[in-house]
Amino acid sequence: MVIMIIGLLASIVLTSISTAREKARNARAREELHQIDTALELYASDHNGTYPADVNRALPPGIEAYLPDGVWPSAPWPGGVYDWENWAPGDLSYPPFLQVYQISVRFCTAIDVCTIPNEPWATNFDYYSAAYYCVSGPCRSHSSQPVNYPGYCVNCGQ
Repeated sequence: MVIMIIGLLASIVLTSISTAREKARNARAREELHQIDTALELYASDHNGTYPADVNRALPPGIEAYLPDGVWPSAPWPGGVYDWENWAPGDLSYPPFLQVYQISVRFCTAIDVCTIPNEPWATNFDYYSAAYYCVSGPCRSHSSQPVNYPGYCVNCGQ
C-alpha cells in the first residue's frame, strides 16, 4: 500500500514538473519573440522603415545591435532555431499573396531531421511547420504552404 501511494505521488509530481516545463518554454518563447520583434522595429526605424532581408533559419545580420546584450537568443525548445521571414507576395505559394513579416521557430534541420516539441499545439507538425510570431501580413508556417497549414501562431490570439 505504501509503495502504491509513493508511486501515485511520484506520478503527480512528474506530471506537474512536465506541465511547468511546458509553461516555462512557452513563456520564454513569447518573451524572446517579443524582444526580437522590438529589435526588428528599432532596426526598421533606423533604416527608413525597411525590415532586413529574409534569412534561412537564422536572425538577420545587424539585428544583434538592437537585442538585449547584443545576443541572439536560442529557441526555448530543444532543436529549435529562430528564423526571420521577410516574404514578398511572389515568395508565397498560396493566397493571400501579401507581404509577410514574421519570426519563426523552426524545428527541422533537414526533412528527415526534426525535433518537434512535445506540445499539444505541435501534434501535426512536420518539416514545414513552425511556431511563429506574426509581425504583419498573412503569416503562416512556411511560404510554400497555405495559411491553415499546421503551425502555432504565438501572438495571433492577442
